[in-house]
Amino acid sequence: MRDTLQSLGQVGIVAVGALIAAAVGVGLFVLVPARTSAGVLGVLLVVATALAGLKVAGNVAGSVFADYNVGEVEVSGPITADGGGMPFRPGGASADDLVEQIERADADGNVEALLVKLNTPGGQPVASDDVRRAVESFDGPTIAHAKDLCASGGYMIACGCDEFVAHEDSLVGSIGVIANQRKFAEFADRYGVDLERFVGGEYKDTLDPMKPISDDERAYFQGVIDESYESFVDLVAESRDLDREFVADTEARIYHGRQANANGLVDGLGARDDVEERLAERADLDEATVERFEPERGIGEKLSIGAQAVAHAFGRGIAGVLADRDGSVVEFELK
Repeated sequence: MRDTLQSLGQVGIVAVGALIAAAVGVGLFVLVPARTSAGVLGVLLVVATALAGLKVAGNVAGSVFADYNVGEVEVSGPITADGGGMPFRPGGASADDLVEQIERADADGNVEALLVKLNTPGGQPVASDDVRRAVESFDGPTIAHAKDLCASGGYMIACGCDEFVAHEDSLVGSIGVIANQRKFAEFADRYGVDLERFVGGEYKDTLDPMKPISDDERAYFQGVIDESYESFVDLVAESRDLDREFVADTEARIYHGRQANANGLVDGLGARDDVEERLAERADLDEATVERFEPERGIGEKLSIGAQAVAHAFGRGIAGVLADRDGSVVEFELK
């Protein structure tokens, strides 16, 4: 009965909103210019106005008669600040978008708990930590749910949740840091490419792909990686209440879901239904009804993303070949 009343209420608001918008459109673009020459253009404007009103009314109806009590955000693919993907691995999760989605769910009065769906190999350290902090700041129970893969930066995000549940066949862990650099030096020598370099600061060009790296520079940059790794281990040990030595001893291994459950890297195993039951229990709900929060995008951005997806699909094979040869970009990620 309650669902029926909600549905009728939503339909009513949408219908009233559309009628009001249409009336405004008629008034502005037909009646007023009738004494001039509105014609077909006036009709098109009325339709456009009605559609805009329909969308606004739909949003209002969805908010007033919300039928959900749990928000969901999904982290899928490599994590970067803008979702542009890692070098030669286009596409992925945008930390900026994810933070916005989490904050929007937190501000939604109907959302009483948050489900964070994770299927990611990791990504940039700062981007991953931004998402973790947003989850940690959510005002309500939070559960991370690992799908096929929750590694590295994905594990870092799970550290911000109250509970971490994995599917028994998930792959979890990889608590470590990796930085890759592909060198062009031999390629340049082979084809007679000469480079004039002016550098201020002994280590400024350590990662320059056009020069070989010295033992001293290698030791220096390994120190940077070690520091990032130690910070990651500290975070996991503290937030997951695990023994630091145990976390360090995992040596960035990846674990099968059942192994991760046995050694404490996750709090339990379960499928989607199990996670929803846990969230309902934590939030004191009769039943969890989940609403997925998506990035807010304009029409132009949606069209752009569609075009990029087609381009990525077309160029993925070429990029894969090039990535195995002489690349020139440093990849720095939690892994």
